[in-house]
Amino acid sequence: MSFPALMVTLVVVTGIIWLIDSLFWAPKRRSEQKEPLAVEYAKSFFPIILVVLVIRSFIAEPFRIPSASMLPTLHIGDFILVNKFSYGVRLPVLNTKVLSTGEPERGDVVVFRYPKKPQLDYIKRVVGLPGDTVGYFNKTVYINGQKIAQDIKEKDIDLLSLVPARNELRFEQLGDTGHDILVDPERRLIEGEALVPEGEYFVMGDNRDNSNDSRFWGTVPEANLVGQAFFIWMSWDWNTGGIVWDRLGNRIN
Repeated sequence: MSFPALMVTLVVVTGIIWLIDSLFWAPKRRSEQKEPLAVEYAKSFFPIILVVLVIRSFIAEPFRIPSASMLPTLHIGDFILVNKFSYGVRLPVLNTKVLSTGEPERGDVVVFRYPKKPQLDYIKRVVGLPGDTVGYFNKTVYINGQKIAQDIKEKDIDLLSLVPARNELRFEQLGDTGHDILVDPERRLIEGEALVPEGEYFVMGDNRDNSNDSRFWGTVPEANLVGQAFFIWMSWDWNTGGIVWDRLGNRIN
């Protein structure tokens, strides 16, 4: 059972127990009688579980970064918050949109349910919008035939020993969003061009040569969107077993 499904189940169960007690059991109890343990727990936990469910479903949800595919923007061990209101309000478990509040923009860092295995959450950057033609040639993105500019900031970068030292740190201007990416000049990956279907998005990792993204498995349907990543609230270095203090509180661009 997924976490949202568990939370919904707990809200329903504790709420029903509280309601039944209020309507039927409580009026028949004598003043000196104690509440049954199940009722006591239901009354204590129902408000807490409901608040957590509402916050996680409609406002913000925490996620942990498990891989290096979004380096240098996001590191393994980063704990992030995702805005659940950015791309529409969806019902928990059903994932049905009940209110449209916006659409992804080019350059947004988004969390989504992996189309090939929806129980998995992925995080990538939106590169192509519905109707775009996205090309990737010689380490460079092309949108509708327009080359996306890159500037080399640093060569032979050794980033946390997670990528080969021959990698280059580059700055890319994708729409209104400027961000850093990593490129391995010696590694050759799939190249080509694709038309983004209506209602879907083409996404890529910032660690361009070490990312399982739309270049390999296709586009992300709008229905799979979870929200926009916007904030790093904790970062943990699993090698040293300590907090990475300078990453705490950073916004995600």
